[in-house]
Amino acid sequence: MKERTGKKGDRLEAIREAHSLEGKFSRTDRMEDYLEVIYELIQEKGYATTIDISRYLNVSSPSVTKMVQKLDESGHLNYEKYRGIVLTEEGTSIAKGVHARHNLLVEFLKMIGVKDDMANLDAEGIEHHLHPETLKKLEDFVRYMKKK
Repeated sequence: MKERTGKKGDRLEAIREAHSLEGKFSRTDRMEDYLEVIYELIQEKGYATTIDISRYLNVSSPSVTKMVQKLDESGHLNYEKYRGIVLTEEGTSIAKGVHARHNLLVEFLKMIGVKDDMANLDAEGIEHHLHPETLKKLEDFVRYMKKK
C-alpha cells in the first residue's frame, strides 16, 4: 500500500490525533456542562437544585442526581440530598474556566458577524473541544481586534 503524504495524509493524521484525544476529554465534557450550569445558577439565584440543573441541561432528574453524586465523589462539589449543591474550589475553578471559554468564543463569533443567539449556541457546541493553545491564540486575536 502506498504511503500518503501531503495534505490528505496530514488530514488523516489530524483525525487520528483527535480521536486519540477524544477519550481523554469526552468524559469531562458532560462534567463541565454540569459544573457550568451549577455555577451559573449559583451566580443567578444563590443556589442550585437538581431540578434546576435537570431543566437547563434537559436531562432527567435521576440522571442529574447520579452525575451530582459522581461530582461529589470526585471532589468537584458538595452535595447533600434535599440540602443543596455547593461547588468546591476545584469545581468553581473548572466552571469559571468553561464560562470564560464560552464568553471568548461568543465574543469572537459576534466579531465575525454571527448573531447573539447563534453565537451562544455555537459556543456551547465547541467550548469543550478546542486545544488550550488554540484558545490562547483566539484570545490574543480578540484582544488585538478590540484595540483596533
